[in-house]
Amino acid sequence: MEVTPRVEHQDRLARVLHTLRMCSTFYCHAELSEPWALEMPAIADSVSFHVVTAGTCWLRLPEADPIEMRAGDLALVPHGLGHDLLSEADAHHGPRVDQLPQEYVNPQYSILKYGGPGRAAQLICGIVSFDDPAARELMRTLPAVLFIGGDTLSTASSIKDTLRLMAGELSHPQIGGEAVATRLADILVVQAIRSWLMNGATTPAGWLRALEDERIGRVIEAIHHDPGNEWSLDRLAQLATMSRSSFSNRFTTLTGEAPIAYLTRWRMSIAASRLRDEDITATRLAAELGYRSEAAFNRAFTRINGQTPGSVRRRQRQ
Repeated sequence: MEVTPRVEHQDRLARVLHTLRMCSTFYCHAELSEPWALEMPAIADSVSFHVVTAGTCWLRLPEADPIEMRAGDLALVPHGLGHDLLSEADAHHGPRVDQLPQEYVNPQYSILKYGGPGRAAQLICGIVSFDDPAARELMRTLPAVLFIGGDTLSTASSIKDTLRLMAGELSHPQIGGEAVATRLADILVVQAIRSWLMNGATTPAGWLRALEDERIGRVIEAIHHDPGNEWSLDRLAQLATMSRSSFSNRFTTLTGEAPIAYLTRWRMSIAASRLRDEDITATRLAAELGYRSEAAFNRAFTRINGQTPGSVRRRQRQ
């Protein structure tokens, strides 16, 4: 049976979604009462999320109109952007949330009680990151704010179910409730991204658009599947069934970088993740990622990541 380009793209997208594995950084259950304002600091390479489980609040990013959030609403703020959470849309900046006194249930989870004598609101907030290179590429394509309203028809039933479970865990505390809530939050982030991808009216420019392209998408997936292959511009163009110049121009137009530059950055992203997560040497990584010498690998790694493989490995050991 012939496979259509659209089906091929959906299969590629499904495989990307399968890679969404998060490194949970921190979660906070916030019990807030008006008037209140909180600053959420910028944290590089992270995604912040906020779920309103009771009451209302406003989410404000620099140079953007504030967004009202009600109980059942979910917002993701990717790209590590700093932002404000407010009880009123025109409220001034508040203190940084990480500098306020709060009850630390464990090193990754806290309960914050803050504000004045007015109406109450409850939120669960978190900061997560994605260590898989494909997932990080996907994060780069997300909008400045990904908002999913709890009362809209577009909200997937799975998201509503997760929100209800999370609100139940927080409103009726039980032993291990914070652990359940944080795991539900992990699930919620993936569900939100999946809902945005599957229901978006248009595919954003960049990496996702390239993945959707029949020929360029085939090449990107081949690079991801076998980064250590002896890829050259000629071999990649042959895989796309295009001439060298046509392939290079189309790849660069869709992804924003030349094919070999993309390949190098992809390899170095994998190398950085493995150096952080495994007890592996630069010599072995160089061989597995298609480099004929450790010196060439070290030069490429330092140029892309801004530090040597040895410094990343030493930091992981410490």
